[in-house]
Amino acid sequence: MAQQGTAGPAGAARLGRVIGTAPSAVSGVVLLLPGGTETSTRKPSPMATVGVRALGRRLAHDGREAGLATHVVHYRCRGWNGAQAQLAHDTTWAADEIVRLYGDVPICLAGVDMGGRAALRAGGHEAVNSVLALAPWLPEADMAAPPEPVKQLMGRRVLIVHGTNDERTDPELSFRLAERAKKANRDVCRFEVHSDGHRLHQHQSEVLALASDFVMGVLFGTDFARPLEDALAAPPPLGLRMPLASGFGQSLRR
Repeated sequence: MAQQGTAGPAGAARLGRVIGTAPSAVSGVVLLLPGGTETSTRKPSPMATVGVRALGRRLAHDGREAGLATHVVHYRCRGWNGAQAQLAHDTTWAADEIVRLYGDVPICLAGVDMGGRAALRAGGHEAVNSVLALAPWLPEADMAAPPEPVKQLMGRRVLIVHGTNDERTDPELSFRLAERAKKANRDVCRFEVHSDGHRLHQHQSEVLALASDFVMGVLFGTDFARPLEDALAAPPPLGLRMPLASGFGQSLRR
């Protein structure tokens, strides 16, 4: 089912092939959202998907027996482009396409960098039950523009992960967004990866384990690891500044 990628009209977004071996029956879907740029009408770089490939492979491996299908969303262009929010619109199209292909299955939007912003913005799609944002790019507070919305995240489980030494996307901005989102939705948590940078390479194994634990829990109902369960339950700021412990995924499951 849907092993081949699909595309909208000419110049529109495209849904990539299933990563890894396609499950015989799809019970849940992850849409992987690559990074982008603030302003550009150029086509996405062929290298744009590199940042989500490791995550895609991990999720495809861990979720195949449960019926997980993982697709990369290929945007029509690389820029967010202000009020047009093109990456978010492309994400919404992709979620619609998943419903067309697979029917009524839960979707997790998983984005990195500008793709993290797209995941958060498009999280209100009726088929989406969860959002994973890794090192999300978020705009600085600007009195001339409305703040990044969070009401669309009500009823969704949300996990944000950010390196404390990220020099490309400000981790404090993702904390502030998580703080606002938590007021409207208790199922929001945020992990801080101490000393790690934007690509989260220093603690990649822990980040991938955390992401997989979250996805398997939100899509298929498996028990969360204790640190993730605690982060979701903790009041702010504790559950929004949860440290990602070294070795997560090896010895921290209950």
